[in-house]
Amino acid sequence: MDWKLKKKYISLLERETGYVKKVWGTYNTVCLAYPNYYRTGMANLGFQTVYKIFNEQPSFLCERVFLPLPDDEAEFASGAAEMVSLESQKSIAEFDILAFSISFENDYPNVLKMLANADIPLLAKDRSNNFPLVIGGGISLTLNPEPVADFFDLLILGEAEEILPQFARYFEEFRRLGHNRLILLNTLQKQLYGIYVPSLYDVKYSADSKISAVKPCDAELPEKIKINSIKDINIFCTEEVISAPQTEMEDMYLIEVSRGCRHACRFCAASHVYRPARFRSYKEVVASINHGLKTKKKIGLVGTAVSEHPDLIKICEYIIGKNAQAGIGSLRIDQINEKIVDIIKAVGIETVALAPEAGSQKMRDILRKDITEEDIIHAAELLMEKEIINLRLYFMVGLPLEEEQDIDAIIELTKKIQHTALKHTKGKRKFRRITLSINQFIPKPRTPLQWCALADINDVAKKIKKIVNAFRNDKQVKVIHDVPKWNYVQALLSLGDRRVGEILLAVQRLDGNWAQALKEVNINPDFYVYRQKSFDEFLPWDIIDLGVSKKSLISECRKARE
Repeated sequence: MDWKLKKKYISLLERETGYVKKVWGTYNTVCLAYPNYYRTGMANLGFQTVYKIFNEQPSFLCERVFLPLPDDEAEFASGAAEMVSLESQKSIAEFDILAFSISFENDYPNVLKMLANADIPLLAKDRSNNFPLVIGGGISLTLNPEPVADFFDLLILGEAEEILPQFARYFEEFRRLGHNRLILLNTLQKQLYGIYVPSLYDVKYSADSKISAVKPCDAELPEKIKINSIKDINIFCTEEVISAPQTEMEDMYLIEVSRGCRHACRFCAASHVYRPARFRSYKEVVASINHGLKTKKKIGLVGTAVSEHPDLIKICEYIIGKNAQAGIGSLRIDQINEKIVDIIKAVGIETVALAPEAGSQKMRDILRKDITEEDIIHAAELLMEKEIINLRLYFMVGLPLEEEQDIDAIIELTKKIQHTALKHTKGKRKFRRITLSINQFIPKPRTPLQWCALADINDVAKKIKKIVNAFRNDKQVKVIHDVPKWNYVQALLSLGDRRVGEILLAVQRLDGNWAQALKEVNINPDFYVYRQKSFDEFLPWDIIDLGVSKKSLISECRKARE
């Protein structure tokens, strides 16, 4: 391999703590791939958890690989460098299993790029037994695996803690018996919940390009892929495994404290996928905190609904008692009270993120946020009175039934919050900044708004520009936003079926040129992105059964429209 890359990997490992290095020879080998850069992947608690689970299996060795940095791309393109694992610098094509952990749809093209760099055939049907078994998991695949279904031999969907050890036992046994890959895949599909072998299911299309049916190729296979949630998350210790430098949250020791959310806002995929809401016990969280404080002085509390943990105040008081700091994601606005704010201040947090999501009450009701403008202003008052000097506000634009006055309402609400901040910090520590994060609403599978079309990206760009212009000369309000054209791509990858895989192949062949790929492939992307779906339509992800009835989602969608 390229000596410069080898030297870079060895240097990274020297700065890490907690990674596992096993000796090659007798183990079943897994290369765990994150289809983005090292600094992003190592801040992902799900990725670290899978690494831990595989290495806890006695007969398994698990190493890591990440997307090459832009500076290294030329060497891969010229063939001077190989795609190798971080721990032992082995080619990823030498592993028995290549496992992708995927959290975001926009990383799908990177999966193909990494396969191509390793000279592994992109399509599962083109890979012989000499190549690794290519598997995938993560929330984006659980929501809708179909756009990348043809690239994976096997998908492991849902929560990994219970199913991964079961998969490992089957893989070890079948390999010991010398069974071929096809027998293994058939058996796994029949025996385990959460396993999806796309090649064992045939997708039929009607004349209008909609899916007419998805049928198993064998009558003994399940009609749908059933996914079960873990009942007691205290059984598993989900916390930082490897402490790594130069990552997005390198100063924090990450601990999962909750999973799921009881509010089920109509746009939120995580609250519908990770049902029901579950919280780690105080005892288990404290044990993780004690472990984390051996190496770091800041604890990152991770979860879909951290502010709703019944023992959040007690947990934070424990961290304070250890002379440490805490990091908390966004707080639910109606959970903010004086006691919570006192704790936030005491643990050293100076920036708090709030998610009104919409400026007008009409839009918040459509989203089922269950908060009012009074709740939002009251939360801001409490934070400012305690000298929390930075606020980050999350809003969406391009929502269903949105009108121009709803955009004006975002501007007006932000100004009211700013006025509240200035009023309540007068004579105290100076209020510093509101960061306004504006994101386009993208319909997500598994939610009541999954039948909605994406708003026209050109219209959304104008709405974003209006908000930017409103605060252009205001030094206390910083507006950040995504790029609408990439929202179109994300919606395509979120809502597409297997035919979208042809577009991804073209993107890979054209070195990431999406505009050219969309022109060349004879597939109309607007069909997936800008089309309102009907309730009786078979959606690409309907093959997956998450235990949430379609009837209940339809009911919620109708309520939003009304």
